[in-house]
Amino acid sequence: PARPLKPGPAAPPRRTLYLNNHRINTPPMLVKVFGAAVQGIDAIVVTIEVNCTQGIHFFMVGLPDTAVKESHERILSAVEHNGYRFPRKQLIVNMSPADIRKEGAAYDLPLAIGILAADEKIAADKLNEYMIMGELSLDGTILPVKGALPIAIKAREEGYKGLILPKANAHEAAVVNNLDVYGVEKITEVIEFFNGTHTLLPTTVDTRAEFYKEYTCFDMDFADVKGQENVKRAFEVAAAGGHNIILVGPPGAGKSMMAKRLPSILPPLTLQEALETTKIHSVAGKMGRETSLLSHRPFRAPHHTISSVALVGGGSFPQPGEISLAHNGVLFLDELPEFSRQVLEVMRQPLEDRKITIARSKYTIEYPAGVMLVASMNPCPCGYYNHPTKPCICSPGAVQRYLNKISGPLLDRIDIQCEIVPVPFEKISDTQPSEPSEKIRERVIAARQQQSKRFENYPGIYCNAQMTTRLLNEFAQPDEAGLKRLKDAMTRFNLSARAYDRILKVARTIADLDHSDTVQAHHISEAISYRNLDRENWAG
Repeated sequence: PARPLKPGPAAPPRRTLYLNNHRINTPPMLVKVFGAAVQGIDAIVVTIEVNCTQGIHFFMVGLPDTAVKESHERILSAVEHNGYRFPRKQLIVNMSPADIRKEGAAYDLPLAIGILAADEKIAADKLNEYMIMGELSLDGTILPVKGALPIAIKAREEGYKGLILPKANAHEAAVVNNLDVYGVEKITEVIEFFNGTHTLLPTTVDTRAEFYKEYTCFDMDFADVKGQENVKRAFEVAAAGGHNIILVGPPGAGKSMMAKRLPSILPPLTLQEALETTKIHSVAGKMGRETSLLSHRPFRAPHHTISSVALVGGGSFPQPGEISLAHNGVLFLDELPEFSRQVLEVMRQPLEDRKITIARSKYTIEYPAGVMLVASMNPCPCGYYNHPTKPCICSPGAVQRYLNKISGPLLDRIDIQCEIVPVPFEKISDTQPSEPSEKIRERVIAARQQQSKRFENYPGIYCNAQMTTRLLNEFAQPDEAGLKRLKDAMTRFNLSARAYDRILKVARTIADLDHSDTVQAHHISEAISYRNLDRENWAG
């Protein structure tokens, strides 16, 4: 006969209540706490449900990643370090919606509050009015998280009364109006707040005052640039029309110097653009502790060893890349031929569509990528081709091979190609200040205002660089003399067919700077002068 099974250990006694001298079992305690998950540059609400019953196990479900699962140890240490007892019961935690992966340690604080509320250490009556996010250290200190701004925007959209998050992120999130943002440093502040024994003061930020405080302050100015008047003019045209630009010249000619000064002549950010740009930097964790809203257009200059994923975004835990961090600003690629060909080719679609779409098997994320591309390069491997005083020592054909590192489709997306030569000593030693950025910026803003009025009935078109062929035929057709000059130039310099539309776009911008309703012959002439690399005989 089969041997009888040994009896297992007795179940732990259940907590009992008495009503009219009749014993009743303690019902399980279920509470809900609300957090958020960041996807792309937007957030979605995550409901954290904690069920506390008799038992000894801890279960966490809802597609948490390893960092979320490890929160149990951080919460246990933080709670008991601050004089509270972690519940010795069975805890079931569900993070809804369960089909979205929860990543990172930012869920520590809402999980801890939910667990303590389920164990009746915290009053749960006000938990549904607040969204809570924060990472816990072992002593209960609350550490900063990424994506505070999109989380705050989502909290306001969903009608929450307030947002509780780390104090380091409070200034950033407080730019969202009609929402109480509470910055906290210790978990005890949150516990006592919900128990009514401690008052939290909301962080207040005057959004417009913060935005306009450094609206026109720049560290770099075109007044520092000696000579190079034709190149400064090319930058003015590029800024006025939103055109991509490439500078070709020897070392020390001033390519990087002028590129870094380009943001000082670009039109100022609108409040909507500033909010969108700040969201991207918030998601990437690039915001400073006391920074609330970006007031200057971003300037990103990645090194030429950058990978394609780092440039366009993505990865195991998707993050915006350099091209998205430069959204509404400038992406500067110095020494363009030194970038790997794969990196340069992945830029073609974002430059055209002004957005990045990262597709994975289970999700698709979209990041904005409306950048103005500024590139610089030497004319040859030694750097001195066409130099006025130093001879080029490159072998025959080396110049053309060097230029061929940049593909035709990528070059097709660069409207202005400008050759730059070194500044002579007389110009360098000149003590007279050059034209300041402020003066150039006034002309650029005036030209952009004309374009805004021109394209007000065309959604998604904001500047001349975005014009389609149909809009070119409507707004950028030159007069008879201009058309003849364009035909002569294309025949004489053997310009490629792709140069035709680019010349018309740039000529339309030059006409806007000239306050002209029509594209005239001298506008066409100047635009043709910005197509150096399209000439077949440029590299000999």
